Amino acid sequence: MLHSFIHSLCVLAYTGAIAWFLFNGERFFGKKEDNFLMPLSMLLLFVLSAAITGLLVLGRPLAMYLNGQKKEGVKFLFYTLGWLVIIVLIVFVGVVVL
Repeated sequence: MLHSFIHSLCVLAYTGAIAWFLFNGERFFGKKEDNFLMPLSMLLLFVLSAAITGLLVLGRPLAMYLNGQKKEGVKFLFYTLGWLVIIVLIVFVGVVVL
């Protein structure tokens, strides 16, 4: 259960870092004209983010499942998803309150 919590915190940290980067993008790159590289970079970041968060959420449970620890792997997946639901709710409450 602790490992699933850590994986969920890693997803939070990663998505927080990406959100901070996007929020401050103009400060890093300045005001740029729209060109082909902007949507390309955003799509590549989206694909990379899907891969990273997919590994954090599904990687260990899938490895456990394939190594014969089927019950533990499924339980790990649902613990991770449960922690993520709690984190999402806390963030949404933060958005409403702040």
